[in-house]
Amino acid sequence: MPPSLSTAPRNLLLSVLPRESLARLEPHLEPVDLPVKMLLVEERAPTPYVHFLESGLASMVARSLPEGEEIEVGHIGREGMAGFHLAHGVDTTPHRTFMQVGGHGLRLAGEVLTRALSEDETLRSLLLRYIHTYEVQLSQSALANGRYNINERLARWLLMSQDRLESDDLPLTHEFLALMLGVRRSGVTNEIHILEGVGLIKATRARIQILNRAGLEDLAGGCYGVPESEYDRLIGVSLARSAS
Repeated sequence: MPPSLSTAPRNLLLSVLPRESLARLEPHLEPVDLPVKMLLVEERAPTPYVHFLESGLASMVARSLPEGEEIEVGHIGREGMAGFHLAHGVDTTPHRTFMQVGGHGLRLAGEVLTRALSEDETLRSLLLRYIHTYEVQLSQSALANGRYNINERLARWLLMSQDRLESDDLPLTHEFLALMLGVRRSGVTNEIHILEGVGLIKATRARIQILNRAGLEDLAGGCYGVPESEYDRLIGVSLARSAS
């Protein structure tokens, strides 16, 4: 069942809002199921709602025209919201966002968000800081894709997924991993086997188990950690899980 509004929100953005700001939104927040493949933001179409995720994992995907080549450019979990372009007064985006791992969230009508942002400077400031951290994530994705090898990039995405799903057991398909890395699905298996061979992960059908987070962090090197540190600095909540 979707989470109840009678409980404290699990979404990190909502959880750090002052009581007065949260109270402004609460009557309009609708608990919703977010099943796998559910489209949260459709490309080049009006976005009627924003979604504050409480569990699960959403992917923002960029696609070229007219070829239709695709690659994932960012993750959204319970640290953020899908549809944040509405906070800029923009009603459509060329990117689509959909659920890669099912979960739950809180849905808010776009016009309600727009009105609240015009009336509440605290809410507006928080969401703009979050959008900045997401822009940093996008820029770091571009850096990773251009300057790091596939194993390093795979380690980065797995760490980011673990942060957001709060679990060592990640329900990630080869199709999803191929989208994350921008490679063919057939090439993902070899990369997974390499990480398995050095004891960092264990892979089964449609599932990746993290065995050695510290090892993944070492492998990812500088392509992991900058957006996470920025989120901690600006939102005041630690996003990255510590290696145990």
